[in-house]
Amino acid sequence: MNEPETGLRARLVEAGVDLVTREGVGALSLREIARRAGVSHGAPRRYFPTHLELLSAIARRGFAELADRVTAATGEGAAPRAELETLVRVYLDFALDNPGMYELMFRHDLLESGHLGLRDTSLPLFGRLVDLVGRVRPEADARLVAGALWANLHGIAQLWRWGSMQLATGADDFVPLLRSALDAHLGRGDGR
Repeated sequence: MNEPETGLRARLVEAGVDLVTREGVGALSLREIARRAGVSHGAPRRYFPTHLELLSAIARRGFAELADRVTAATGEGAAPRAELETLVRVYLDFALDNPGMYELMFRHDLLESGHLGLRDTSLPLFGRLVDLVGRVRPEADARLVAGALWANLHGIAQLWRWGSMQLATGADDFVPLLRSALDAHLGRGDGR
């Protein structure tokens, strides 16, 4: 692919990232992405034969950003439980700060389609979660516990974003909910 093609492809993805960030998943039409990128409405089809391929490229950027945030926040040498607490906090912060991108990243049709290896992009973070859970609870099936914890995190993210969790619990901070989720899946982490 020559430089102008690579540049236009990147510009389309960047326009989509900006659009999902500002207006949400519902705004991600090919026509609107093309308009924001300053190209004809047919131009995206030259680089992304299907709408799902373009959406997958946009979602891939979200996974890369989330992975960068997790890597920056977690470090070598931390106890597994502490690293896990940091990971889930970063994860939930990302979900709440980027609701449109977060929704796009976990759309089943994109993950299942296999476009641009999106599923392979999403699995390393889950693998890290499984590894940490296994180090905290070596007696458990780490994949199942990590899956349950991940589902719990998705629920907290969605319910918090809707305002339902605050209404139901009276909480004004999601951190105690995260700690409760970790305690529920991993056992108490404070020695109590």
